[in-house]
Amino acid sequence: MNKSFFLNAPLTINITLSYRCNFNCIHCYSREEDFKNELTFKQLKTVIDILASWKVPFLNIGGGEPLIYPHLFEFVSYATSKGIQCSMNTNGYLLDREVAKKIKQTGFKSIGVSIDSPEEEKHDLFRNKKGSFKKALAALENLYLENVKTTVSMVISKLNFNNFQDLIPILRQYKVAQLFLHNYKCSGLGYKNMEQYDLTPEEWKDFYSRALQLKKITKDIIISFDDPILHLLPEYEDTPLVKGSTCGKLSLNIKSNGDITPCGFMPVILGNIIKDDITKIWKDSPILNILRNPIPQGKCISCGVFENCLGGCKARTYMLTGEFHKPDPHCWKKGGDIE
Repeated sequence: MNKSFFLNAPLTINITLSYRCNFNCIHCYSREEDFKNELTFKQLKTVIDILASWKVPFLNIGGGEPLIYPHLFEFVSYATSKGIQCSMNTNGYLLDREVAKKIKQTGFKSIGVSIDSPEEEKHDLFRNKKGSFKKALAALENLYLENVKTTVSMVISKLNFNNFQDLIPILRQYKVAQLFLHNYKCSGLGYKNMEQYDLTPEEWKDFYSRALQLKKITKDIIISFDDPILHLLPEYEDTPLVKGSTCGKLSLNIKSNGDITPCGFMPVILGNIIKDDITKIWKDSPILNILRNPIPQGKCISCGVFENCLGGCKARTYMLTGEFHKPDPHCWKKGGDIE
């Protein structure tokens, strides 16, 4: 295995405590997950003990909707007591002032709120929940009043790629620290609805060009991406910690039943954190070895940025092609030189 980048442990573990949710988002990767066989709170404390002994510094809690999980604050308090910094992704619907106070008291590092359009009607459509836009903004206000660091996540789709930049002045009102512009994930309901909401490769190229311009002129809010195909654009100047996808290199995902996957969007089970040795999985998993050492195929063979892109998002490629090494279907390169 090529260990030039190899870390002894992930920097971040993404964990789902429960897939239960009060929304039914049209792009959700986890809506069809099984709600049964979730780890008990006692088992989740064991998970924290394992991660703490492994010296994992960051734990991000997703879902489902984490605020529905009854032991959320106990779980985070325990993780924090073990030296693990916790963040959380939420739709914000249940995040009133009292919950914001509890978040502050519990010691979360940051809270991410999902907002998928600067337009109320389109956000509510994407989230399949009337009133969800107003609730998300109220959540940001409550967190701001409690001096909790906030970030916002936007999943780019046909609904927002033309006016995503209009979200910036809204975020400024609540002193949001960072905006994550996520590529459309082709997993779960996202796969079922991709024909309606995913962009074409040329639209992705246009979006990323405009997003990089926005990043360049926006000084008070950090704008971040999670898509390796950005390396195709000469104006992309970031230097990520690792090349290509971060899953299996900087992070791993733990499902609510303890199953370990490279990321939440890739339904490839590597083992189970309760039943298996996660450190051995991290070191010796054949799947992680494939993800860490991609082999160029098709147009990637002659691509001048493959050594940085490494074939793009592996979750998206796997979900759409059934293989890891094929070119990312979102890639706008036609073959030969970079277009």
